[in-house]
Amino acid sequence: MAAWPERRLDEPLPSEIAELAEQVKAQAVVRRSGRGGRSAAEHLIGAFRRIYKVAVDDGLIAAADDPSQKVKKPKRLPSRRRGLQNELVERIEEAARTTGDDPALDALLIRFHVETASRRGGALALTLDGLDQEQCLVLLHEKGGTSRWQPVSSTLMTHLVDHAYLRGARDGKSRVLRYHNGNPLTYRRYDGLWQRIGRHVEPVYKQGISTHWLRHTTLKWVERNFGYAVAQAFAGHADSTSDHYGATATYVRAGIEEVAAALSALTGEPHPLAGVTQR
Repeated sequence: MAAWPERRLDEPLPSEIAELAEQVKAQAVVRRSGRGGRSAAEHLIGAFRRIYKVAVDDGLIAAADDPSQKVKKPKRLPSRRRGLQNELVERIEEAARTTGDDPALDALLIRFHVETASRRGGALALTLDGLDQEQCLVLLHEKGGTSRWQPVSSTLMTHLVDHAYLRGARDGKSRVLRYHNGNPLTYRRYDGLWQRIGRHVEPVYKQGISTHWLRHTTLKWVERNFGYAVAQAFAGHADSTSDHYGATATYVRAGIEEVAAALSALTGEPHPLAGVTQR
């Protein structure tokens, strides 16, 4: 650790860790979407807890001597993200496809996230092997090592395939989303995209709207129109007995056919899996 490179594991006190967390909080980079450095402090304490957990597991210190467990993490504030109105989504889509040095790519990105409600990592990790053209499914690899087949419209599938091949993707492990020069897309494209959209669409700049807001938008629409179980499946969330459905969620979880039906209603396009009877 840069702050205490010479200190032993059994030296830091809980008060010192708490003080360091406050320093990190005060020095956090200020962003429009920032929450006063709370996340930075939370991550620091989380890192301490991880280090000490390994130390305890390896027998280097006793669990009772772990100072990180005596430091409270900052209380998380309610998320400011929310579902967006249709008119605002349309303005975002228009800005993406009419500005910048690669409007075709940016329009494809916005359409992908609106249809799939995926996180950025799911889009960046998409490969040719993850495109099932016959059943209009994409294989999303997201956080926590999870993966799922997600329905998409035939229009989006066509654009994904054309985009990949036009930009040099050939073998099954090739990434689908690529720059003009053929290099796979990185997170930096998203940063530049939303900064540019913010210059044309004021609410994007003022509120710090980003890709994850599109996830909120789609999932809220799915939940309102198709229910909680379908929204949970659409989001790729694991079944949980801790939510308000309790153990019942295990028995009433939605299948991919129901997700496809919701997508079909969202896009106005038929889907090969929508309407398939599930038993």
